[in-house]
Amino acid sequence: MFSGAHVIMYTHDADADRAFVRDVLGFPHVDAGRGWLIFKLPPAEVAVHPSSGEPRQEFYLMCDDIESLLRKLTERGAELARPVSDQGWGLLSAVRLPSGAELPLYEPRHPTAHSVSP
Repeated sequence: MFSGAHVIMYTHDADADRAFVRDVLGFPHVDAGRGWLIFKLPPAEVAVHPSSGEPRQEFYLMCDDIESLLRKLTERGAELARPVSDQGWGLLSAVRLPSGAELPLYEPRHPTAHSVSP
């Protein structure tokens, strides 16, 4: 039925953030024309949470070992935006994009949907 999901990150410096995703995060990509890069993401899942405020969306990159990932990313020039914190459901951190935005990263401590068959 669905072939994938397309995530859009709005930013104040798209060129610099695209270079970061390409060079620091190392995501494979296609050029849709004139340097407009579209990146291949790892397998994804979506969760629906209740909210007492305005509806919103969040984007997190998941990993198996957050400490190891953060070491690799900082070696490639990423700036740590938030130290690792234990949220109970997982270990949470973030790196800073060149635009100044934060990209949250987490190591889940809950069952993930990756093992579920279609």
